[in-house]
Amino acid sequence: MVYLLDTSVISALMRANARMATWLSSIGVDDRVATCTIARGEILFGLERLAPGRRRTDLEGKARKLFAAVPWEPIPPAAGDVYANIKVAQQRRGLSIDENDLWMAATALAVSATLVSRDSDFQGIEGLSVVVP
Repeated sequence: MVYLLDTSVISALMRANARMATWLSSIGVDDRVATCTIARGEILFGLERLAPGRRRTDLEGKARKLFAAVPWEPIPPAAGDVYANIKVAQQRRGLSIDENDLWMAATALAVSATLVSRDSDFQGIEGLSVVVP
């Protein structure tokens, strides 16, 4: 199984969240953990917004370490089709979801991954398998 980590999970890992560490240690040896370029961009955006100083430097170091350890899944062309379908379905249901979250969900569906997120917005997306650690 492929698990795709979203921004909320990466952020929790950067904060050394014990619950996230426990969940990661439970992953099977045949399973693969990855994330996508969108989550990376959101993390980098958050770091850029921080004022220079010790906290930012510390978090940048944690991000670099995590980026080096977790493979990054590119956004495949098929994710564009999936994105369009998800967005239309959500609009028809009167629901809105952040654009970056839509792209992460589309990427997970396009690569047949289970999305790992602490964000409840993903729960209503048809066909998307979500794990909330």
